[in-house]
Parts: sequence; C-alpha cells; structure tokens
Amino acid sequence: MTGLIITALVLSVIMSWHYLTGGSMAGCGGGSPCEQVLNSRWSVIAGILPVSGLAMGVYLAILLASLFTGTGTELPVRRMAWSVMLILSGTVAGSAIWFTIVQKWIIGAFCPWCMTAHITGLVLTALVIRQAIRLTSQTRQKDEPTAADAYLFRPMPATGRVLTGMVMAGILAAAQLFSAPAAISSDVGPQENIPDVDYSAAPVVGSPDAPFVVTLLFDYQCSHCQRIHFMLDEAVRLYDGKLAFVLCPAPLSPRCNPYVPRQEDEFINSCELAKIGLAVWLGRREAFPDFENWMFTFETGDRWLPRSPEAARIKAVELVGREAFDTAWSDPWIEKYLQTSVQIYGQTIRDGKGGIPKMIYGSRWVFPESYSAEELVLLLQESLGIPLP
Repeated sequence: MTGLIITALVLSVIMSWHYLTGGSMAGCGGGSPCEQVLNSRWSVIAGILPVSGLAMGVYLAILLASLFTGTGTELPVRRMAWSVMLILSGTVAGSAIWFTIVQKWIIGAFCPWCMTAHITGLVLTALVIRQAIRLTSQTRQKDEPTAADAYLFRPMPATGRVLTGMVMAGILAAAQLFSAPAAISSDVGPQENIPDVDYSAAPVVGSPDAPFVVTLLFDYQCSHCQRIHFMLDEAVRLYDGKLAFVLCPAPLSPRCNPYVPRQEDEFINSCELAKIGLAVWLGRREAFPDFENWMFTFETGDRWLPRSPEAARIKAVELVGREAFDTAWSDPWIEKYLQTSVQIYGQTIRDGKGGIPKMIYGSRWVFPESYSAEELVLLLQESLGIPLP
C-alpha cells in the first residue's frame, strides 16, 4: 500500500508541476491525445485548481494516515487513521471512474500519465478496503475492556466510509460539470510577427468580407477539430453572417511543421492530408465544403476515424476532376499557404502549448473545447472579445 501511495503521489506531483510550469511531458507532444487531456478544461476545477494538485493533497493525506495504522498505535487513533484512509480511498476510486469516463466519452482521448495514476488509485483502494475488512475482527491487545471495543471496524461502517468518499468524488464531478467558463480552455496573450492571410484567397467558412474573421488552425487527423468543424456554419448563422472562419491547416507532424517536436502516430498523415485539402480548394472552390464535410463525417460506428491519404485523394479527384486536381497539386501556392499556417501556429505557442484546434482573433487566441455552437459563440465573446451583432 505504501508503494502505491508514493507512486500515485509522485505522478500527481509531476502533473501538477507540468500545470504550473507549462511545457510538454514525456510522451505528450503537440496535439497528442495526452496533451489534449492535460490541457482540457477537465484537468482543472472551476478553471483554477488543477485536478492533479487536489490529488496530490489526497494522496499526501493518505500517506500520513497510513503512518498511524500499525498495531503499535492506540486503537482510537488507529480507527481514525483507517477512517481517513477509507474515506479518501473512496474519493480516489470515484474520481478515477469519473475521469476515465471523461477521457473515453467526453474528450475522446486518453492520457497515459493520468490513466497510470487512476489505475494505481483503484488498486490502492482495493487493498485499503481488503485490509480494513480483514482487521475488523482483530483485537489490538488481549486486555481490551470489551470485545466490542476491540473491533477496528464493523464491515458495514467500513463500507459506509468508502461510499462517503465516493459521494465526495461525485461532488467534484458536479463542480466540474457546472463550473464556469463552460466547456472552454483558453490561452490569451499578445501576438507578434504573425503572418497575414489574404482572406479572399484562402479557404473560408462564411464571407471573407465579414467584419469578424477568426483564424482557425486545424488538422484533418484531430478529433477535436472534427467536433468543432460542424459548429462553424451554425456559429456564422448565429452571428447573422458577420462572422467568418479562415481555415489554416497546421499539421501536427514535424514532416512539414518544425514547431512539432516529435512525430506522433496519430498525425503521421497530417501533412499529406492538408495538401490534398488545399488542392481541392485551389482546383474547385465550390467543392471544398463537400470535401471538408466528408473528411470529418462518421462512416461507421460511434467514433470518428480520420481518412487515409489514399481515400482522401480518391475523393478529391472525384470532386475536382483528375486534370484540375493534378494542376492544383503542383501549384506552389499550396506549399506557401501551408507554411504561412505553420508560421501562425509557431507564433502562437506559449509555455509549450501548441495544440489545436486554435482560434485566433486580433491579439488573442483560444483553444476551443466547446460541445455546441452556442458554447462556441460564448467562447468567441468571452475569450476573443467578438460581440454578437
């Protein structure tokens, strides 16, 4: 138990340190599933307290309580120590279940650091409960005044303490669900030397002449980008056409993006897919929305899977025509526009946070983590300062 407590405590300290200092953790490169989890709004409580910091306090309390569970400790103190351990172990188990649900069905990505901590916590909880139940009928000393006083715990009270801890975890989950700001994770700061984009000659959702034009950095292999894509048209409608999004592919692959430190398997085809998309735009602009929708549409099952370069190229030729696609593919504009997008990505990295999707407007940028067009509009107002007309 002591080994598991220390392991979970160390993991919590590492993740808390990452939250405070920024930068990437080992195995959590730019845009990786791990980074998506650690930089999501679910990694903090009320946008202020990191979950890992709270976990650090819980495991430290369990560690201190465990020092008073030995047979050399007076029975009342030992009972109090086991009570603390049972309650906090219930909190750990409930939190592990909650954050696993968040990663699986809300974020759609898993963090190996987080899951290691959760599994460690679940195993620790099982051992604490097992040991407490095993000791329920053991006496501390032969000269205890009564047999009833000699019990460490009755089985039902021990279970009740664990359930109390799980209720506390439920309160934490409720606090995350209902705390403001709603479903966003923002990073706001000054911009310098960001390349300009000619809206009239770039892929745009909405009108390039709209008074509010937001730059959207995305990747065709990014699950969060897929979610945001289908909110864009509705957001433009809610702004009565006075909003537009200029689409700037920023592949999370060092093959064409030098600001990405290492190649993640999830984004190995990102550069080629970005170029195919730009070739469709250049070859036949009116076909580009159909291509985008197809790239981000579910095919089968309950989980979106990125298209392969082979399938994307076949679809592009189908929409544009072989000759037009080949001509567009060899046009130097594609590489030029892609590098402009990559430079925007590089200039908006702060504290090692270079993930996407990222929306940029004026001197601000934000990582949108919205789950509806209404939440996206709220984000645009509160984080980017774009007022509703």
